[in-house]
Amino acid sequence: MPSEKPPSRRRLAFSVALVLAAAATGGALWSVRRGGAAPAADASIPVRTVAVVRTDMTATESLTGTLGYGRSRPVKGAKDGIVTWLPQPGTPIRRGGQVFRVDDRPVPLFYGAMPLYRPLTEIGTVGRDVRIVAANLEALGYPVGRQPGAGETITRPTPTPSPSASAPVEKPATKRVTVGKGEGVLTSSLMAAIKKWQRDAGLPVLGSLTVGDVVVLPGAVRVEAVTAQPGDAAIAPLMSVTPTAKVVTVPAEVTAAVTIQRGDQVTVVLPGDKSATGEVSAVAAAAVEEGAGPSDTPKRSITVTVDDDKALAGLDSAKVRVDFGGESHHDVLAVPVGALVALREGGYAVELAAGNRLVAVTTGMFATGLVEITGDGLAAGDMVVTSS
Repeated sequence: MPSEKPPSRRRLAFSVALVLAAAATGGALWSVRRGGAAPAADASIPVRTVAVVRTDMTATESLTGTLGYGRSRPVKGAKDGIVTWLPQPGTPIRRGGQVFRVDDRPVPLFYGAMPLYRPLTEIGTVGRDVRIVAANLEALGYPVGRQPGAGETITRPTPTPSPSASAPVEKPATKRVTVGKGEGVLTSSLMAAIKKWQRDAGLPVLGSLTVGDVVVLPGAVRVEAVTAQPGDAAIAPLMSVTPTAKVVTVPAEVTAAVTIQRGDQVTVVLPGDKSATGEVSAVAAAAVEEGAGPSDTPKRSITVTVDDDKALAGLDSAKVRVDFGGESHHDVLAVPVGALVALREGGYAVELAAGNRLVAVTTGMFATGLVEITGDGLAAGDMVVTSS
């Protein structure tokens, strides 16, 4: 491009300010004719020189999220009795800890994906609920003995009617059962482990369990709110709980959420402009309408986990900003956005400090105050004029 007389610093600063305004608002951009008259502007806008840099650039999308403990879930009792104790909100409960008390007996927490739905009283009972009991007792330090593996066949007795006084005593009937994937078997050694645990937990020592003897949840929980009080019937909603780990929940419009995947790295900007790194731990499959207004659109919930919990010390709830990395351009030339000069005939230029000449450029990605540029003869290290 032939060298031309550059605009005055006053006119250059004015055009730079217009570029910045347009970049910030996405609105229309005034332009100046190179070497021609410029609209009146404030002559006090300062300028400086900076070097063209070669760098990697990533477009960032910022969304507002809420720091908290994630989605809550209700907990209710499943056995007859009277509630005699409930925990305080904010209490953490881990495996084996009592969630509440019924008839002054603890109802402990087990980890698992399903509740106990039937009495576990007969040796040879097979099922995923049995596996949950065995896994929790083993994790609590109670030896449960060998558990038959998937595909093994076991023999278990089947219930028979009680014989009458005149009827002959028959040999107990048996049934062969194949253990399925993820299932456990109620063996004599597992029943012995149940007894030891019941004795230590202050429960009736029976060696068996029934519906409502334990609360089964996916993991450790934190009591969010208590909805019952001592004296209430136990078969009712009693409290709501959340996970114990703090997370950031971000509602994202569907168009934005499709580019976000589990495992994506993010930056969480906390109150006071402190920041912490994290990653996307979950993306809701379904979009949900959050409001009832005509402008409300369905959103998908994005869950973000912060890498270092210490960064969240002292914060239980807060509005935060989450910066999601998007498209990346590698090994490109970039200058501050303020170095762009808008040209009347269209496009942009930068002013080289050496020789005070304009070089037309093609812009690419805008990110973190920088803009990707390409132009004839431009190289990393060239000094250009920019607004300060």
